[in-house]
Order: sequence, then C-alpha cells, then structure tokens
Amino acid sequence: MNLLSKIMKQREISIVVLIVVFIAIVGMVNSKFVTGKSLLLLVESAIILLILAVGQSFVLLTREIDVSVGSTMGLSAAVCGLLLTSGVSGWVSALAVLAVGVLAGLFNGLGVAYLRIPAIIMTLGTLGILRGFMIILTGGKWIEDIPNYFKKLSGTDFIGLPLPVWVGLVILIAAYLVLRLTKFGRYFYAVGDNADGARLIGIPVSKVRVLAFVLSGLSASVAGLIFVINIGFVPNQTGSGMELQVIAAAVLGGVSLNGGLGTVLGAGLGAIFLTAINSSLIYLKIPAYWNNAISGFLLLVIVISDSRFQSFLANSQFKKKETAEAEGGGQGDEATL
Repeated sequence: MNLLSKIMKQREISIVVLIVVFIAIVGMVNSKFVTGKSLLLLVESAIILLILAVGQSFVLLTREIDVSVGSTMGLSAAVCGLLLTSGVSGWVSALAVLAVGVLAGLFNGLGVAYLRIPAIIMTLGTLGILRGFMIILTGGKWIEDIPNYFKKLSGTDFIGLPLPVWVGLVILIAAYLVLRLTKFGRYFYAVGDNADGARLIGIPVSKVRVLAFVLSGLSASVAGLIFVINIGFVPNQTGSGMELQVIAAAVLGGVSLNGGLGTVLGAGLGAIFLTAINSSLIYLKIPAYWNNAISGFLLLVIVISDSRFQSFLANSQFKKKETAEAEGGGQGDEATL
C-alpha cells in the first residue's frame, strides 16, 4: 500500500492510470475504441491541444494565464495559408508564422510584466486584436487551395508515427528537460511560487514572465502550422474557443493555477485525456449536441475525484507519520524511565 501511495502521488502516473481506465471502460462498450488505429488517431487528434498546453504551462507556472492562445493559433494558421497560396515557400511561410507567435507572446509579456496589466485583461485584449487581424486578413473567408506538398506532410511518418506527432513529442520532451534539468527552467517555478522571494535572490522575474508568454505564443504558432498541415484549409474561426480547452488540459494534468506546481508532461497527458473524453462520445454514439455538456461533466467528475484521491493519499501518509513519531516518542520516554 505504501508503494502504491508513492506511485499514485506522482501526478503523471495517476493521469496515465486514469487514461487507461477510461479507455478500458469505453472499450468495453465499444471495442472499436481500443484498436491500434483508433488509439493512434486519438494521439494525432490530441497533438494540437498538447502543443498549446505545453506552452500554456510555462505561463501558468509563473502564476499568470494566457487566454489569447486560440486567437494566436488562428492568426498563425491564416498567415500560413495566405503565404502558401501566394506562392511563398514552405520554409519562409513557417518562419513567418513562428514570428507571429513570438510577437504575440512578446506583446502579452511586456504588457503583463512591465506595464503591470493583469494577465487575464491583457490576453483578453490580445485575443480580440488577433481575432480582428485574422478576419481583416482573410476578409472573413476560408483559405483553401493549400499546396499539396504542404498538406502531404501530415502523411509523412517515421517509425509508424506521423510527422505532427513527432513535432509534438519533441516539443514536449524538450520543454520537460528544460524545466527539470536547467537552472533557468527552475526560475519559472520560483517566480510562480514566490515572485518577491525570487526577486530577492536575483532571479529576473519580469524577464521570466515575458519569456513564458513568448513560449506560449510560439507554441500557438506551431499549433497553427500543424493545423494547416492536418486540415489542409483554414476556416475563419480557426482556434476559436481553444483557450478554455488548453487551460483545462493543463489543469487536468496537474499544473496549478496558483503557479509553481506541475509539469509539462502532466499537461501533455491532460491534453490526451481531454481528447479521449471528447473522442469517446463518438464511439458511445451520443448525439453531437450533448458533447459539450457531457465532456464538461466528465471533466469535473474526473478532476474532483482525482483531487479527493490525492488528498486521501496525502492524509494517509500524514497520519502514518504522526503515528510513527508518537510511537518513537513513547519508546524514548520508556527508555528514559
């Protein structure tokens, strides 16, 4: 039991267990959900949300929030589509799209870190600005006729996994290693945990916050590129509403809204879990108009249940420690007598 408690207290492991249990339960209702093809499709479907959740995690770790990621992704996808249909090469288009994300993140970061604008207000404003830019650029129309060579990238695979999945995995692993193994990566945790204390020991708090928003914007632009590769066209509402899913995925994966706690690995797993919830409704043959309500309900049930279970484990460990200390104290008193 003690070993099980230690394992389940690792947030990433508990999320993996929840994903496996959830998939198994849905698989008992519809066996098609647990086929290799369906599971691979599930991972592919989760990649855009995973990339966005990784970027959002940097912001959440610093005790801020970025609700403009959906609009950043949408504008990035629109810029990519417009450049490609104008005959610009894929590499130049990709670099331009990444620049859009960096500039959007920099704009947010400077406003929050140096102008002291609350993150929710700053990024809500950015959300509206970027969404407006997208509509102006596209004239409110869908962007189609994306070159075939670009769309074919979604079918390029290596060791059985498509290119977009590899991109997501590389971003996830790189972010995890930076946060866990580098001194600068730990600055994000320190700023979110205690900004004043971090400033006193010489951590450049404002710069860390700016960088967090830049990374969030950059991840949104990569998600925009992946979207164009996967879908092959750009609707005029691309990215709309994604910000809520992104935040939910990160929180489901254990990244705290209060900052300083969580991992990008957990956020990535949260994105896969959230996608699994949404995808399962199709296999359960639930009418589409019930999807949002049921997905939201399941998300609340899972988060609350997991939170209670983690609290139970923590209390169990605390009680065992108190009992051990009491017994040790009693033995010490007997020895003294």
